[in-house]
Amino acid sequence: MTSARARPRLLSVFATFAVGGPQVRFAALANHYGLAWRHTIVAMDGRLDCAARLSPGLDVTFPEIEIRRGSVLANLSSFRRALKDLAPDVLVTHNWGSIEWAMANLLLGGARHVHIEDGFGPEEARAQIRRRVLTRRLVLRRSMVVLPSLTLRAIATDVWRLPAGRLRYIPNGLDLDHFRPEGPVAVLLAPGEGPLVGTVAALRPEKNLARLLRASRLLLDQGVGLRLAIIGDGPQRLELEALTAELGIAGAVLFTGAVQDPAAIYRGLDVFALSSDTEQMPLSVLEAMATGLPVAATSIGDLPQMLAPENGPFLCEPSDAALARTLHSLLGDAALRRRLGAANRAKAERDYNEQAMFQAYGALLRQATG
Repeated sequence: MTSARARPRLLSVFATFAVGGPQVRFAALANHYGLAWRHTIVAMDGRLDCAARLSPGLDVTFPEIEIRRGSVLANLSSFRRALKDLAPDVLVTHNWGSIEWAMANLLLGGARHVHIEDGFGPEEARAQIRRRVLTRRLVLRRSMVVLPSLTLRAIATDVWRLPAGRLRYIPNGLDLDHFRPEGPVAVLLAPGEGPLVGTVAALRPEKNLARLLRASRLLLDQGVGLRLAIIGDGPQRLELEALTAELGIAGAVLFTGAVQDPAAIYRGLDVFALSSDTEQMPLSVLEAMATGLPVAATSIGDLPQMLAPENGPFLCEPSDAALARTLHSLLGDAALRRRLGAANRAKAERDYNEQAMFQAYGALLRQATG
């Protein structure tokens, strides 16, 4: 067995290591490659919920790093010291929330750097912030930049103006056997009557779950029977529960909180809904596709390319009324839901097997570690 000292160390920095798409993907990659690398994980907000998804036998450490919110200069100094002390072979940063680490590494002339960009928060949902564009253009010009989305690859090329040779398009993938249509079903005791609409999301502003709640109100006003399950947790939970009561739809909505493994829950849904203002290649949509579900969603990011062509007409503009109309079309036709679900499953099998993702990331990290 290769000694621990000989195995390359990856320092992976996240704005948060709470459960979300980038964190779940990281856990899958780390578990797949086992002891090929030593892992050091930094969560800028201190949350480490996704550590529960890491296999017990991995070589993983979670160092405590001094982080001062809003103090770039202090953080740059702290992160430079951490980079010297930890001496990673590769620094892997994730999204804008970790960009100060990329800056510190550039100033230090330290480890090789891989940056993975999955998308944007609510502040950049409609337009890029110029200061961030210029920062990315400067800080990432010598880094390897991974983009799971064709939309993001175009932004990195045309807006950030990063060298094409530094960009790597690696679509997300998932365990197609685990997220299969057949298997154990978690029965959600969502109140009300009618088909069960579900979404799996962190309860954050850019997910705009208020839009899904208001669309549900519109449908219920029209006499359309439905039940809604919101699977996930986050800073907006109390606000969304209050809105549910204000809309008078508490009798049709279930908030489940965070679910460690939602595979069985997907199998209990009739329709998967996504109401976000900004996404690129959402993992939840891939999981829904693999489970054989039809998807009603706002037409953002790579969704038009991700979904089966048959599901394309059920993407809509980001408005309450448009989402309500799209859901209405699916809720009233069980045969249509089955056809779309089968088409989405076939598309997932063809394009989004996690083995291809593992191979692509493995080749990239082996190249980065020399």
